[in-house]
Amino acid sequence: MTWLFWAVLSALFAAATALLAKVGVAHVDPNLATAIRTSVVVVFAWTIALSLGTHAGLVHVGRRSWLFLIASGLATGLSWICYFRALSMGEASKVAPIDKLSVVFVVLLAWPLLGETITLAKAAGVLLIAAGAVVLAWA
Repeated sequence: MTWLFWAVLSALFAAATALLAKVGVAHVDPNLATAIRTSVVVVFAWTIALSLGTHAGLVHVGRRSWLFLIASGLATGLSWICYFRALSMGEASKVAPIDKLSVVFVVLLAWPLLGETITLAKAAGVLLIAAGAVVLAWA
């Protein structure tokens, strides 16, 4: 199975997340909803790691990886808090496209931070994603 297979699965599950979260956040404080969702993710992720035996690799995780994974976790938490707040206030079909502007930010920030190149095709894709998100959000 290729990266594309897993990326498409990720997109499908992200779509399910938006739809399920929109229903779940109704009449629930978005911060509490985020805490509930995060708790489920923690239990689920550790269940997978423990059942596959990958938890044994904890001793081999370096300091730099710990720092970046912790920072990533904090960014994820902040993203989810903002996402659930937005879902509690707006339509899922408008919130999700704006959330997907993360793709635009990743491409633009991967250039100076990770040394990835921006080709003409990537630039066109970024512009199309940004335009599509704006059109969908204000349609």
